[in-house]
Amino acid sequence: MSIIFNHLRNEQLKHYSMALRSGQNGIQLLLGAEQEAQHIVNAARTAKQARLKQAKEEAEKESAEFRTQMEAEFQRKVAESSGDSGANVKRLEQETNAKIQHLKTEASRISHDVIQMLLRHVTTVKN
Repeated sequence: MSIIFNHLRNEQLKHYSMALRSGQNGIQLLLGAEQEAQHIVNAARTAKQARLKQAKEEAEKESAEFRTQMEAEFQRKVAESSGDSGANVKRLEQETNAKIQHLKTEASRISHDVIQMLLRHVTTVKN
């Protein structure tokens, strides 16, 4: 786009300089050139603003897509861990029941010995 502006500007400058040399209304010609240059600058500003607006819209769209993707990933992981949580609770419950059963078995196995030891200490008199 800049190449086109440069080419137009060079052509216009040639035209204006020839007109100035030929003695035509130089001030009017310069004012016309200034207005045309202002139009070119305004067109460039407008194009730049449009590009910036488009870039901003694209960035917002990408950001929204990324946010949606991350939210979906988060929800998937929450769902997975919730399922695992139920499995973990069940596994812990089974382990706890197994340990309780083991302690009951051990208690019943050594309870007779503990009772005998307590009776011996209670009935033994020390001087």
